[in-house]
Amino acid sequence: MSEKIGVMLCGHGSRDVDAIREFQALAGHLAQRLPQYEVDSGFLEFAKPIIRTGLDALKAKGVSRILAVPGMLFAAGHVKNDLPWEINSFAAENPGLPITFGRELAIDTKLLAAAKARIEEAEAASPAGIERKDTLLLVVGRGTNDPDANSNIAKVARMLWEGMGFGWAEIAFSGVAYPLVDQALERVTRLGYKRVTVFPYFLFTGILVKRIYEWTDQAAAAHPGIEFVKAPYLNDHPLVVDSFIERVGEILGGSPAMNCSLCKYREQVVGYEASVGAVQAGHHHHVRGIGTDADHHDHGHHHDHDHGHHHGGHGHAYRPHRHD
Repeated sequence: MSEKIGVMLCGHGSRDVDAIREFQALAGHLAQRLPQYEVDSGFLEFAKPIIRTGLDALKAKGVSRILAVPGMLFAAGHVKNDLPWEINSFAAENPGLPITFGRELAIDTKLLAAAKARIEEAEAASPAGIERKDTLLLVVGRGTNDPDANSNIAKVARMLWEGMGFGWAEIAFSGVAYPLVDQALERVTRLGYKRVTVFPYFLFTGILVKRIYEWTDQAAAAHPGIEFVKAPYLNDHPLVVDSFIERVGEILGGSPAMNCSLCKYREQVVGYEASVGAVQAGHHHHVRGIGTDADHHDHGHHHDHDHGHHHGGHGHAYRPHRHD
């Protein structure tokens, strides 16, 4: 009897209805591209179905193996702690059903090409005709208390800067890590560039992405002599879908290894020495499946969120200081 494989796409979740719709569209693309497999999806927090629901659905369809793929760009607390806890908990209760956890998207040539395409879309829509050498690129990441994940934003920015010929590039974060977007925007306006292109290195929209664009609008209003261009986030660009297909293939090929050399839970990373060997645990019980804004659940989380809670139950989450 041939192996019946299930693919589980594990999303972050959001209170933002648009973000959930976009994630579900991505899951639909995967199902179309992988007709030979059963494909399901679920969310770590806020939205339904939760991850456990999707895993149970695959089990009910009689799959003999599950490939779990993180629907996330970088390996911070969610990919290193929360998702493995969900997967391991399910595996412990279903010892006869093998389940393998894949790696995050990470920095990938396909994703960089998709990022380039999104930036080019924004440039093409602008009538100003400003050259890239006169443009500063601001790449914005989610921001986490994991320095490895944060440093990936710097690498993405550098590769796009060099690869596309921008005059300069800076990075910012929507929360938790420094500099925050509004701080970065205020700083880059002093550098003398005619255009600032703001590119959120995010998979989907959500409260954080919408906030990034709002901050950009505010900067544009305050600095009318500079053109501010809002580039689209990655979303379901065909190369993003290709990257997810590759991750599934990596699991089947037995090589879904993430970067552990700079993981604060395995190695002594400067400033995070106390994190080594922290217990892997899930931390989203309080917001799992409680609903989106459309469900009228207002429980005090007015962000998507800033992830200042403690991942791994160890130490204090890093919060940025004001550098005014």
